[in-house]
Amino acid sequence: MGFREAIRTCLREKYFTFNGRASRSEYWYFYLFVVLCWIGFIAAFMGLGGIRALDTGEFTAINYVVGALCVVGFLYLMIPNIAVQVRRFHDRNLSGWWVLAGIITSNVPYIGTLVGIAILILTCLKGTDGDNKFGPDPLRTDINSDVFA
Repeated sequence: MGFREAIRTCLREKYFTFNGRASRSEYWYFYLFVVLCWIGFIAAFMGLGGIRALDTGEFTAINYVVGALCVVGFLYLMIPNIAVQVRRFHDRNLSGWWVLAGIITSNVPYIGTLVGIAILILTCLKGTDGDNKFGPDPLRTDINSDVFA
């Protein structure tokens, strides 16, 4: 799966889909997209006077608008980001509830760091070969493809 296809899959086809499986490429390409969006949001905020506003404490209307767009962008990308991570865990034959456990423990000092490293490792590992209890293998397109596609 390529960069565009991963974005299209996560934002259009499986925006709120927590069941099924996600390949490593789908997960990491979408994660890259989210990081690039955040870099763009931060650059826009800082470029439009955000640095001066943070120093002086005097925010202009444009700072509030860009800040609000950043919040809306965060909220818009949060759901598919969690959904694709749950599907990635499903590809490893793990319950998606581990993602919630990771979110909760991420704020605990030291333990949150260890859990974050564990989640990073789990998302990097190859998924289960063949079908598992969460669905068919996303890399086996010959089996998953529709006959009339």
